[in-house]
Amino acid sequence: MAMESKEIHYKRGYLDKDFQFFHLKDNKNIQFEFHYHDFNKIIIFISGKVTYLIEGKTYKLKPWDILLVNNNEIHKPMIDQGETYERIVIWVNSAFLLQHSDSECNLQKCFELATEKKLNLLRLAPDLLIGIKGILSQLEDSCKSHEFGSKVLKNSLFLQYIVQLNRLYLGIDIDTEYPDIEYDETIGRILEYINTNLKEDLSMDNLASIFYLSKYYLMRKFKQQTGYTVHNYILQKRLIAANALIKRGKSITTTCIECGFGDYSNFVRSFKKSFGLSPKKHYKMFLEQEKLANQHHRLHQPNITDL
Repeated sequence: MAMESKEIHYKRGYLDKDFQFFHLKDNKNIQFEFHYHDFNKIIIFISGKVTYLIEGKTYKLKPWDILLVNNNEIHKPMIDQGETYERIVIWVNSAFLLQHSDSECNLQKCFELATEKKLNLLRLAPDLLIGIKGILSQLEDSCKSHEFGSKVLKNSLFLQYIVQLNRLYLGIDIDTEYPDIEYDETIGRILEYINTNLKEDLSMDNLASIFYLSKYYLMRKFKQQTGYTVHNYILQKRLIAANALIKRGKSITTTCIECGFGDYSNFVRSFKKSFGLSPKKHYKMFLEQEKLANQHHRLHQPNITDL
């Protein structure tokens, strides 16, 4: 699938629905780039020989492993083409989850914890898998159906699946050691520092000084552990943060400063290269999309005078 197919420069896929369900099976010679999404993603690995890289952590997958990828986490699968790669991929619209959440039930909690705890993997015991597989099978059937009430049924099954995922993730032992996960603690600390200090000086010299490492060792180790260069990782994370601030109505100048871009023209040029539009035009397009979405929502709401 082209939308799910060097360095990181690209956002993959566009989601304008509550969620999208894909069941994919192939052994084509597909080379995936590092990429990210504005939406959350669930990957249910079924068969093949696949290693997934997510924010510097390497997961060697086993059948029916579940990966929770939070929006804007940079990731990439590495696939052994000698075996058929079968998986289910679900794109999840955060707005849909928030719509069905409340103060006691945050349906995005599993994604948030996966990022916070740096553990994207959910590996279940066979007895727990039975129920999850059952809901997943019903969900897949409902996604193909056009019968009466199919959308309502599809959404209810999806929400049931999300509730179960949250319960299971909240119940796992975060300190469990998996031999199939590779993670370098030093690189992990550097990634965390970068993500929480995007406004600061993140030059190679400064990072090397903070972590008491040789600059060249850091560059080599970072590339080896994460698959991308320090420079490109920082640039992409700053652009992701800038996109979020612009959508919240921050001025372009303020966004440029808060995301650590020292030069305004360089920021605009990098933003346009990544998102296809200048920050100003990107914000305008976002507002237009929000307006259309709100109009659609109002059209499908009952008129209070009719109640």
